[in-house]
Amino acid sequence: MKGILSFTTVFPSPSAPQSGSFVRSRLEAVGRIEKVRVMAPVARWDYRRRVSTAAAPASRLEGSLEVYRPRWAHLPGGGALNGFLLFLQCLPCAMRIGRENFDVIDAHFGHPEAFAAALLALACRRPFVVTLRGSEMVHSRYPLRRFLMGWALRRAARVIAVSGELRQLALDLGVDRLRTAKVPNGVDAAVFYPRDRTAARTRLGIAAGAKAILTAGNLVWEKGHHRAIEAVASLRERGISAELFIAGAPGREGGERYAAGLRALAAERGLAERVHFLGVVKAAALAEYMCACDVLCLASHREGWPNVVHESLACGTPVVSTDVGAVRDLIPSAAYGAVVPRDDQAALEEALAGALAARWDPAAVAARAGARTWDRVAREVLVELENAAAGRLAAQSLSCDAS
Repeated sequence: MKGILSFTTVFPSPSAPQSGSFVRSRLEAVGRIEKVRVMAPVARWDYRRRVSTAAAPASRLEGSLEVYRPRWAHLPGGGALNGFLLFLQCLPCAMRIGRENFDVIDAHFGHPEAFAAALLALACRRPFVVTLRGSEMVHSRYPLRRFLMGWALRRAARVIAVSGELRQLALDLGVDRLRTAKVPNGVDAAVFYPRDRTAARTRLGIAAGAKAILTAGNLVWEKGHHRAIEAVASLRERGISAELFIAGAPGREGGERYAAGLRALAAERGLAERVHFLGVVKAAALAEYMCACDVLCLASHREGWPNVVHESLACGTPVVSTDVGAVRDLIPSAAYGAVVPRDDQAALEEALAGALAARWDPAAVAARAGARTWDRVAREVLVELENAAAGRLAAQSLSCDAS
């Protein structure tokens, strides 16, 4: 192939350095095999903070990736309209890159990217591929967004889903089964791997006898951090010396109000000294916390392929999670943790108590998750991109799990 034009609004930038790290990881892995140009539009205005976003270079080489950052303005609550606005403001950048420099557009997320990518593909006369990552389940509840998302996905040469649930959504929207593939995310095995727990705790200042629970993700209601705080309060009432470590900062979806509410809840439940807010934690440090803690808790209300679950397991740390997205693919048995109903707080607390009391074999927990690297994901994705560029239908749609 001459190259790939990847298109995503969720990509690390000066104003959001932690945004879309999983997208970047996949693109870097693909970029080690094929030429990848990334069109990563940056919003002109941060409505949450009511400030202009930090300036970003219009284009620069980041490792093996040529990254272009056109500025775009979106409307808060603009819904379906934002896909069209995204197309209009990214078209000049795509034309500057030049269609002779790429064979296929590789779009990430079903909204607003899919609709914009469909229009860009028409303008550039190139096929396009869309990866569904989780937020599409929410967008599909809005009639106009669902209609436009379905319109775009039915015109995509391929629809890649990170979970079976998302693949089924594509089928429900009318996508031909032969144009769909399930390709879950990967993990960076050079960062997320088992470490000695005692040594990790010493480095991080975590007491040797503490029952340490980690939860990670943007501080937004959907991630359920408040449920983890309530669970720790309940465990301590039962005599379990649980402490909670929360890795994450206020996300663009929720703002500071939710984060302040979490701190207030911790104080109200008498946990001011037992709930530790870590802020933004880079990957290497997050891996240290995963190895130092006894269990990861994911209390999310929705997910696609929750990368923190995959990363925790690769570190050898079991996971207690709500039943969202592809969690059951990641935690197929009690050997890796527990999956509880999404809205059952008592079940979440009971599962955490069981995980803290159990004896785990970190090497056994890590063996399965650590095998699915980003390089393996890149090879699977490239099959789909090459078939799309060549106009070939898959003889058999790809389906794989975390093994």
